[in-house]
Amino acid sequence: MTSRTHGSCLCGNVRFAVEGEFEHFFLCHCGHCRKDTGSAHGANLFSSGATLTWLSGEEQVRSYTLPSTRHARSFCSNCGSALPNVQMDGKLLVVPAGSLDEALPVTPDAHIFCANRADWDRDLQNIPSLDGPPG
Repeated sequence: MTSRTHGSCLCGNVRFAVEGEFEHFFLCHCGHCRKDTGSAHGANLFSSGATLTWLSGEEQVRSYTLPSTRHARSFCSNCGSALPNVQMDGKLLVVPAGSLDEALPVTPDAHIFCANRADWDRDLQNIPSLDGPPG
């Protein structure tokens, strides 16, 4: 049985579906992913067999490949949200986990490029957790 997963951007103009299974889910701490997200890591799902279908807003999807690297990202030109992209001449679908609208039945496989981890990204389980915005 093949699964179908839906996702969208923050403004809702771009919507998509992914048909198929994800083979890997990595939290990447490389400098490129940290710049892309403005956070501690990128959280991306990878599939060599799934297909991506744009349901709406495909004309608003922009892509950028960092020169002299394989690092690529797609995003909504209206709100800037990260969106799926196809890499390696169509052989690999990369889907930002945060762009999905449904719960994932999988957990990350691994943290990768940990040697590049941000210096402030340590022992985060020891800081307070709030269920909403601060006081």
